Amino acid sequence: MTNTSSLTLDSVTYALPDGRLLFSNLTERFDQRRTGLVGRNGVGKSILARLMAGQLEPSDGRCLRQGRVHYLAQQPITSRTTVADLAQVRQVIEALQRIEAGSTAASDFETVGERWNIREQLHSHLAREQLGMLRWDRPAETLSGGQAMRVALLGAFLGDADYLILDEPTNHLDAPSRAALMIMLERWSKGLLVISHDRTLLASMQRIVELSPSGLHSYGGDYSAFTACKARDTELAERNLERLKLERQRQARDLQRQHERLERHQARAGHEARHSNQAKILLDRQQQRSEATAGRQQRNHLATRQAMDTQVREAAQRLDPQQPVVLHAPARQLPPGSQIAWLRDLELPHIEHPHALDLVLYVGQRLALTGANGSGKSTLLKVLAGQLPPRKGECETRASVAYLDQQCSLLDGSVCVLEHVREACRELDQSSVRTRLAQLGLDADRITLPSGLLSGGERLKAALAAVLYSDQPAQLLLLDEPSNHLDLPSLQALEQMLCQYQGTLLVASHDLVFLQHLQLQGQLCMPQSELHGFGDAQGGKTTAQGEVVMGDDGLGA
Repeated sequence: MTNTSSLTLDSVTYALPDGRLLFSNLTERFDQRRTGLVGRNGVGKSILARLMAGQLEPSDGRCLRQGRVHYLAQQPITSRTTVADLAQVRQVIEALQRIEAGSTAASDFETVGERWNIREQLHSHLAREQLGMLRWDRPAETLSGGQAMRVALLGAFLGDADYLILDEPTNHLDAPSRAALMIMLERWSKGLLVISHDRTLLASMQRIVELSPSGLHSYGGDYSAFTACKARDTELAERNLERLKLERQRQARDLQRQHERLERHQARAGHEARHSNQAKILLDRQQQRSEATAGRQQRNHLATRQAMDTQVREAAQRLDPQQPVVLHAPARQLPPGSQIAWLRDLELPHIEHPHALDLVLYVGQRLALTGANGSGKSTLLKVLAGQLPPRKGECETRASVAYLDQQCSLLDGSVCVLEHVREACRELDQSSVRTRLAQLGLDADRITLPSGLLSGGERLKAALAAVLYSDQPAQLLLLDEPSNHLDLPSLQALEQMLCQYQGTLLVASHDLVFLQHLQLQGQLCMPQSELHGFGDAQGGKTTAQGEVVMGDDGLGA
């Protein structure tokens, strides 16, 4: 039987608790096509998803649901969450336990329904995902971010939903888990809406819907079709704006000429009237008619200019302003090719690897740090940054190091960006700091807010400014999953910024497309099993001198 589940927005409006209107009059139907929802951070994608799932009510309008909807949030873990909570089967399991203990409550039997083998089903699915060691009552906070998301995704597929809404499902997932998710989604035959900035995931969609301040806009096809269509729309909008500006200039010249002709006519009529023998009452009437004509013309000209200004303003609003990102990256202060960091016979704290790690990093190297969840990528970066001591072995660096974790925790959330950057960059005056922040896309209003109120992309830009514009700028930049939680424009801006950086770069990420855009020279892959040192996806490894042997993985220069 054909599945006809769908979600429909009927003139949906939502206002935030402070009264600010987030979006208004959204009307769209989401059918069986695999659909990606994109939009800038803060535009309201997650709130729209919760409205569609029935977790929130619109301020006005209706959300119509045909079939059962399963919503998976970005952050499924809370302090009381268990594995069963993540899989959204805890209530069923607990009701089943009560029945097994003798309960005859109708509510328990209603909760269980036909799912008498739910524990076996959950264990079977966990085992298939190599998570069979997890008990249903294990606290979720003991799982890695990737493990928690995989369990939550299993719950989405276990729930027998008619429509899935997944909010940033690939955040925290390693490459194998992302590949497994892609397979799961390809097998899903019902309704699907995915909120994501993951361009690989969006490439598997059949439709892209963009949420912007002007509303919802639907584009048929995958992400590449969306970007091509957006580029065409942008080009047409730019041409239209330029045409309207030229038309406004032409119109202004015409109005000016009309005004000058009227002034000449009035001057000539006044001169003739003063030298004529007409009665004063007739002259006064002529003067009144002339002034009335001039007043009507002035009002008409004003209305014409205002109408033209409105058309130009509306045409400009249809354009997404994309200012080029400028990063004043510090030049290399050490000779290119010289050694900048060493690891010798190093064992990471809290991580069990079969062999010690040996690595040499060179000035100007640009490398990806890859590996499965739990393999120690973040731990290695913290050791290189001096934030964690190694369990055994040596770690040395010859230059200033900056480590930016996923939360940009080097920023004090209570301190504004301007103050934070000025504290790090005492050699720059306030005007220069403001200019450089503006060139990164941080406007004057945002940089005076506490950094805790900024979006992930804005915090990352501010953190980069602090470490790169510092009086002692970072020569070794360590980034831990910097693409997580960034919208697509912010992600592209970050790629542009990092391509301008001239120092040594080591970036941990599971986002292959992001890594491909960074002009990297190779990758270091954290060992998961019996591997010596670092190896890449094709089995290459770093030598004792730290040279990176690249496989055919698409990350080479």
